[in-house]
Amino acid sequence: MSYFNIKSHAKINIALNVVGKTNALHKIESLVSFLDLHDKIMIRKIRSNKHKIKFKGEFSNNIRSNNTVSNLLKILDKKKLLKDKYQIVVIKNIPTKAGLGGGSMNAANILNFFIKKKFVKLKQKEVVKILRLIGSDTILGIYSKNLVLQSNNSIKTPKIHKKINLLLVKPDFGCSTKNIYSEVKRYSKISFNLISKNMFNIKHLKYMKNDLEIVAFKKYPKLKNLKSFLLKLPNIEFARMTGSGSVIIAYFNSIKMCKDAQKKVKKQFRNYWCKISKTI
Repeated sequence: MSYFNIKSHAKINIALNVVGKTNALHKIESLVSFLDLHDKIMIRKIRSNKHKIKFKGEFSNNIRSNNTVSNLLKILDKKKLLKDKYQIVVIKNIPTKAGLGGGSMNAANILNFFIKKKFVKLKQKEVVKILRLIGSDTILGIYSKNLVLQSNNSIKTPKIHKKINLLLVKPDFGCSTKNIYSEVKRYSKISFNLISKNMFNIKHLKYMKNDLEIVAFKKYPKLKNLKSFLLKLPNIEFARMTGSGSVIIAYFNSIKMCKDAQKKVKKQFRNYWCKISKTI
């Protein structure tokens, strides 16, 4: 049987406020977008008594055997929702431990594929429950569009048509989401309950923040230095870390501005991953 091919787009937190904590997790609100940067996933049915998962590509080396894709399949098998076994090949173009949600989005897109092809039958409540077992942000991958994650876990999808050009820069290390959140001591006021047309306007976004930068910059001074460098680039609108890092994103009004900035970044930080992208 030939492969089905799907795209698993990178997720970014353009703004992120930590607004409290429950017994298990921190409560956040965030403005989320998805990028044209994506992993490629190939799926096909196989005659076997077990699933086969393989990761290939630039960022496949450090992925453990126990990962988001394997966890999804274990959950579906345990619930006896999958009748067949599958071979899944994930070509990793999205770096890990970067704040881009690569692994979470892989699991979400594979489940979404199974549902659309009617390989599994699930109600929306069951979909949410399964994806939350994999990761707190995995449910966002079902939407793959601009969205507002509110503090009560509600998800709003305002209609935004304008694309944002950006330059992603990752230093030569990653950040542990668990470690970053464990050191959050202060909380912000809830700000995203009211949805406005200007929420994803670049002129409006530049005045927002990512609360996790405080912890990440203290733990990794290189991140603070990187952001300081990016903020001095010509024509930049703003720069901000996505998620718990370690990618910091520089936002621009055109691809040309991104290309000019990329040359300067590559000259200054030769060992850093540096990629031009845009929201979808």
